[in-house]
This record gives sequence, structure tokens and C-alpha cells, in this order.
Amino acid sequence: MNDKELDRLYQKTKKVLWESYPGSARSLCALDFKSAYQLLVATILSAQCTDQRVNQVTPRLFKRFPTAEKTAKANIKEIEEIIKSTGFYHSKANNIYAMSQAVKKDFNGEVPDELDKLVKLPGVGRKTANVVLSVWFDKPGLPVDTHVLRLSKRIGLTKSIDPIKVELELNELVRPKDRGAFSIKMILHGRKVCSARKPDCDRCKMNKFCEKNGVK
Repeated sequence: MNDKELDRLYQKTKKVLWESYPGSARSLCALDFKSAYQLLVATILSAQCTDQRVNQVTPRLFKRFPTAEKTAKANIKEIEEIIKSTGFYHSKANNIYAMSQAVKKDFNGEVPDELDKLVKLPGVGRKTANVVLSVWFDKPGLPVDTHVLRLSKRIGLTKSIDPIKVELELNELVRPKDRGAFSIKMILHGRKVCSARKPDCDRCKMNKFCEKNGVK
């Protein structure tokens, strides 16, 4: 597929996504938060966990530890107790605690708004960093999770299975201001229509141009 064909495929995909899931990255984000720090924590907690479960846990967590400064002084065991139901709570608590200390020490308690600085924080990879960039700071950031990875390959926007390569390839197609919204809309489509095990191709509005239409 040449560049023009790939761009046409992307434009068709974008049209379906924007019609089906109207809204910005901020308005479509399912996590509850009131600051960049809280979004960062919630995104760390969302690994291997549903957004609904995270939203059940964060009100208590953020009431007790609303900022990086407060969390940096916390007892890790208390964090673990609060977030236990999100799974992998030992590593998540350690990451949240270490991340908070780094934000306090290196950035005066303020979450940075640059990718290269965000990914240096403990427990923060490119996906998490791009969520914070696009959703809170309204900056270009395209989080690639399992849904974005799966749909991009099925539709034919990429042939790669490496998240970083897929992110960089999609960045060539998606305008900077659309990247966060594109990612979240792809995630919503993956959850509601194009699931991993039973994609509802008959109901999918992309079935006329998707390379994997009918995949089982």
C-alpha cells in the first residue's frame, strides 16, 4: 500500500470514528481526575484494570493523597490497601510513590508537559505519558494500547505489532491536534464493536474498507 492509499484508508477510518464517537480526548476519557497528577495516577492504576474499577478506587485515594507532595510522604502500605482491588497493587503502589517523589523533587510538584520528561518518571511509559499529554495538556500524544494496536493492524493502517513503531507510524497519518482523540475513539470502537475475540463486523461501519472484515 503506497502513502496515498494509506492516507485514504486513514481518512475513511477517521470519518467513521469522528461520526461514531464525537468529542475531544478530554471529554471522552473515562477516568475521573481533577489535575494532571491525578490523571497520571489513574492511568498508572488502569494497567490490567478497567476504568470503572479505577474510578471506584481513586476518590478515596485522592482524598487522602490529592497531590504529589502528599503522596511523596505517604506510607506505601496505605496506598496498597486503598488500590488493592486494581490488581498488581504492590508494583503500582511503589510506582505511584516513586513517581510522586520524582515529581516533587525534579519538577517542584508539577507534572511535566513534555514526553521525554514524563517517561523518565518511575512507572510511566510512552502510553501513560501520551495520555497525560493529550488529555490534560491538550498536546499531541497518541497512546497505543491493546485496542489501538489491534484495530490499527486489522484495518490495515500498520503491519507492525510493536507499540512504539505503531505510534510513530500513526503519527505520520494523524494530525498532531487529532492524535489524542483518535486514540480514545479507537479504544471505544475496540471496546464496543471490534473486540479481540468476537469482533462484530456486521455492525461495524468500517467493514467496507477494513482489511480484516469478517475476522474471527
